[in-house]
Amino acid sequence: MEALLKVNEDKCIACYACVRACPVKAIRVSTGKEKPEIIAGRCIGCGSCVAACGPGAIEVRDSRGELKRLLKKKDRVAALVDPSIAGEFPDITDYRKFVQMLRTLGFDLVHEVSFGADLVARAYGELFAHSKGKYYIMTNDPVTVSYVQKYRTSLIPNLAPILPPAAATARVVRKITGDDPRMVYISPLIASKNEILGFEGDGRIDLAITFVELRELFTEAGIHESDLEYSDFDEPLGYRGSLFPLANGIIQAAGINEELSGSKVITIEGKGIIDGLAEFEEHISTIKSHFNLFYKEFLMGRGTSLGGKRYLRRSHLIRYVNKRFSTLDMDAWKAAMERFRDVDLSRVFRADDQSLPLPPEEKIQQILKELDKEGEPNVGCGACGYDSCRDFATAIAQGLAIPEMCNTYAIRNRQDHIRSLKVSNEKLAQTQEALKKSERVAQREKEAAREAGEIVRRMLHKLPSMVVICDKDLKIIQTNQSFIELLGEEAAEINEVVPGLAGADLKTLLPYHFYNLFTYVLTHNESITNRDLDYNDKILNVSVFVIEKEKIVGAVIRDMSAPEVQREEVVKRLTEVIDKNLSLVQQIGFILGEGASETERMLNSIIESYKTRTDLKGR
Repeated sequence: MEALLKVNEDKCIACYACVRACPVKAIRVSTGKEKPEIIAGRCIGCGSCVAACGPGAIEVRDSRGELKRLLKKKDRVAALVDPSIAGEFPDITDYRKFVQMLRTLGFDLVHEVSFGADLVARAYGELFAHSKGKYYIMTNDPVTVSYVQKYRTSLIPNLAPILPPAAATARVVRKITGDDPRMVYISPLIASKNEILGFEGDGRIDLAITFVELRELFTEAGIHESDLEYSDFDEPLGYRGSLFPLANGIIQAAGINEELSGSKVITIEGKGIIDGLAEFEEHISTIKSHFNLFYKEFLMGRGTSLGGKRYLRRSHLIRYVNKRFSTLDMDAWKAAMERFRDVDLSRVFRADDQSLPLPPEEKIQQILKELDKEGEPNVGCGACGYDSCRDFATAIAQGLAIPEMCNTYAIRNRQDHIRSLKVSNEKLAQTQEALKKSERVAQREKEAAREAGEIVRRMLHKLPSMVVICDKDLKIIQTNQSFIELLGEEAAEINEVVPGLAGADLKTLLPYHFYNLFTYVLTHNESITNRDLDYNDKILNVSVFVIEKEKIVGAVIRDMSAPEVQREEVVKRLTEVIDKNLSLVQQIGFILGEGASETERMLNSIIESYKTRTDLKGR
């Protein structure tokens, strides 16, 4: 099967942002090959590299074609829909329209995974209630499960042997229908595409597609909610399992106490799960709690549309859940829970150890020496994507990295090559000292430039106004924290991996009417000042100016809703009005004065002319 993620070398610019973002170092850079490659076996499907890649060079395995082929067959096909649709599809005004859109696409059955989540939640409640001194890692997040199977194999016995909600729902649907319909899981995670390959028996799922792919299929098929009638999910309907997309939603669905003083479950979300698993392995006898881990809360999964606002999606989900609660037949739900009590939710995990053996210490020391890092093995700048120089040297020995990924090594190599050429060429002997001096001057200038750049960067981050500088291709060169906060949470996450969003495409971050100002300034070499724009229910005052003709432009953006900006703008604009009025009064006075003077000259001329004629007649 095609790999879940791969690098498009035509788009890749070898910036190594993906290497820095990958939590398990599943991306390799080989000698003689500049572009990185993803090692499919080591990948856990978190998608961090996808989010970090500014050029969009990392591609996810496309499942749309396979779904089209599946829907054309004679077999019945069931859609298993993750409840996080409420956060992804707020543009579809009623979830019943969404269900009808799926039926129109070709699905025969449409089930929400929330009922399966209710069954799974009950299973966790019973497991935790009867566990005797053993603590479990909940297994609803495929990224967490994959990480344990590949990098923490000693913890596999602690993985809760319970199916995730999608597989539980598949078993329920097969029990209801009595036959074997094909199953398609519509998921907010790209990791689900590989997760389903491990489901067997009645819990097996044929295909997983992401919300992004589903949107594209609706568009391609010309399916719009305005053209359709209502249709509800096929029964049984879920209850609190609808909260599953939230990290602690499954805990609430299970009715497990979440009070800090009495809870037996610790919920961890984000890259902290890796440290959390390390502590679980080392200190669980002291911690004495089960772990509920989500690398990414499903509402913000990598299979959802980029740029989504976390808490806005959360509010959409809560409203959706409350609406479902208000109409749910609780007696029917309780009866369904009893009917499917005997559904087998058990699960078995297999180790897929991807840990690489540690190279011999002599080999690591040899590489550190070649890198000129012998005295600082446990520190590092992080530019290579590894936490320390020692980790980087280990990765080189394991075949995951190359020395050229180290900036200082690459610079030193170039300098050594230059020196060797000087020695081999006698004609350049006389200029050798001059070149050395030149190099020292260049180094000092470089350091001075770096320090100046750092000062400018710090100043930018202290400014309350939003500042962004970009090149002729609208790629970000520098920005400040205020601008990153304007863009939202997705930009903030990228900023953690790629500081200052360096290299990010402005066209993917801002709407057309906004970034078009930058294009105009670059094309016409003419600055634009004090242009008011609407953006995310805010009025922004934007000034875009030329820094280097046709190459670099910068912008200063002010939030007009900020009190200090409002006061400043009112004073400024009142001053402009007063100045214009005073100028107009002066102009009018000047015109009137000139007119009076001219009139006086004309009248005097007439009088003189008349006197002259009178004198002539008298003679």
